[in-house]
Amino acid sequence: MINEILLCLSLLMTYGGVIVSYTLFGRRGLLVFGVFATIVANIEVSLLIDAFGVTQTLGNVLFASTFLITDALSEIKGKDEAKKAVGITLFFSALFLMFSQLWLHYLPIDHQAGESFQKVFAQTPRIIIASLLVFAIASYLDVWLYHWWWKWSIRLCGERERWLWLRNNGSTLISQFVNTILFTICAFWGVYPLDVLIQIILSSYLIFVCLAILDTPVLYLLVCLAKRKNDYDLRKI
Repeated sequence: MINEILLCLSLLMTYGGVIVSYTLFGRRGLLVFGVFATIVANIEVSLLIDAFGVTQTLGNVLFASTFLITDALSEIKGKDEAKKAVGITLFFSALFLMFSQLWLHYLPIDHQAGESFQKVFAQTPRIIIASLLVFAIASYLDVWLYHWWWKWSIRLCGERERWLWLRNNGSTLISQFVNTILFTICAFWGVYPLDVLIQIILSSYLIFVCLAILDTPVLYLLVCLAKRKNDYDLRKI
């Protein structure tokens, strides 16, 4: 049960962290949290665990929060702000990749610590490169889909603010499906056998579906906070 408890705690910390980041620091808080979540998720993803009866990698919860953040920025400030967040995240993730590989070439005094670094970060380049490429594809797709669903809902009901749940889940579920397949193949092909890869894809996407549903009330709360802060731009579509 320890894995299940820790995952639930991670979920609360992640969504709570997104809300607190926006409450304290506004859009900058969301941008920074997106960078933090992507980098930490790329480290966590190296660890394979069993929880809730499925085999899965860590990092799913934090990585899913980046789609919540782009959706929130799309809703609050528009497509350009969301695309800027994706670009900033890609830039700093690339910096992390370069620094993490530089660490591996130092000659540490404590060889045990050096070996631990090797075990953690020697796998990082492939994972982060795969993550950067897939993240760029899936995130820009998410932003485009969010505004496509938004325009579609306006034509349907004639109002800008209705059907937030549709554009949130409609964009996230499609982009996460693309992300899950591409990332698992790019990051783990040849590392795990095919049956494990299929388990990872199925379990990861099932988790992303659950997380997309769970993050919907969080997005509603962020929009509510934005309106209270007078940070909600109705001209952004």
